[in-house]
Amino acid sequence: MRTLLSYLLSPIFYLAFGLILVIFDPLQRITLKLFGHRAHDAIISIITMSLTNSTRILGATYKVEGRELLPDNRPLIFTANHQSMYDIPPIFWFFRKYHPKFVVKQELARGIPTISYNIRNGGSVTIDRKNPKQAIPQIQKLGQFINKKKFAAVIYPEGTRSRSGSMKPFKTAGVSALLDAAPDALLVPLTINRAYQFTSKGLFPLQVGVRMEYIVHKPIENKGDKNAIIAQAEAAVRSALKE
Repeated sequence: MRTLLSYLLSPIFYLAFGLILVIFDPLQRITLKLFGHRAHDAIISIITMSLTNSTRILGATYKVEGRELLPDNRPLIFTANHQSMYDIPPIFWFFRKYHPKFVVKQELARGIPTISYNIRNGGSVTIDRKNPKQAIPQIQKLGQFINKKKFAAVIYPEGTRSRSGSMKPFKTAGVSALLDAAPDALLVPLTINRAYQFTSKGLFPLQVGVRMEYIVHKPIENKGDKNAIIAQAEAAVRSALKE
């Protein structure tokens, strides 16, 4: 029965997901040009709410723990494990009050309706993962931006997503660059569970009934040895991981 539902509901989900991207692409462009970044942030919240809720067609559910640990008056650096493209929109939506900006691979900044435009114009930064000389200045630029605005940066220190749910060791260079550029920021470990299950059988059919979890751990002050701080964040993320 579960397999049958996967085959029946996956095309409906893909249609809904695609329509959201196509419909909102011109709307966010118009919004940014006519009304500025604050209005653009508002429409991005609507988009990410819609993308997140579209997965409910597949019976997905979401649980978010620990948001009460986050202060309202500090820049934040979320360090999260990465399992799927479907774990990104809920971060935008569930943590929208902190205006999250992402460190993303440069390939995503072209060719994807709505998403690529927001990456280029919404405050996130793109990096060439094979070129540290390009990546580090971009990450520092993001750190300076969130430190000034008291926004949040989101980085996946594994460097790529895990298709099996297992967690790769954190790479420290990007997180360290953010900590240097945003001295007022708190480092926030964030564990993501079960997002990989959407595509555990490939792009089609998608799995139904995925129970996603976002677990916020106690923020870490940006003081002392940065490698030790990052290691502490990695241990916290790993501690709540359900592989």
